[in-house]
Amino acid sequence: MLGFFYSLANMPSSTIDTCPPFLRMDKHGNVILDIQVMPNAPRTTVDGLCGEPGQQALKVRLHAPPVGGKANDALLKWLADTLGIPRHSFEMVRGKTARRKQLRLLCEAATKADWTRLARHL
Repeated sequence: MLGFFYSLANMPSSTIDTCPPFLRMDKHGNVILDIQVMPNAPRTTVDGLCGEPGQQALKVRLHAPPVGGKANDALLKWLADTLGIPRHSFEMVRGKTARRKQLRLLCEAATKADWTRLARHL
């Protein structure tokens, strides 16, 4: 299960199908992450996947309130710390005020990310 997390940006297109359903690559080699957040949790943790097949997202419980962008900040900080990359490598594509979010991770950062650290939370 850990194999799909390493070197995502260098994978040939034939192995993209082995990626977890909440990750995909865009045409520029950036990684798109689909995330469902649940704010006001006792602690920040991954709670599996949610959604229908083909539209699944990583469910993350956040120890932050959904007020004034605090939940978004907590999500970006947690992801950056977990993957071991700078926080500014992420861009919020969709869902700034929604629970369902879509993030873009720049190609260069995706190659440096430690995907096994995220896999440990699944």
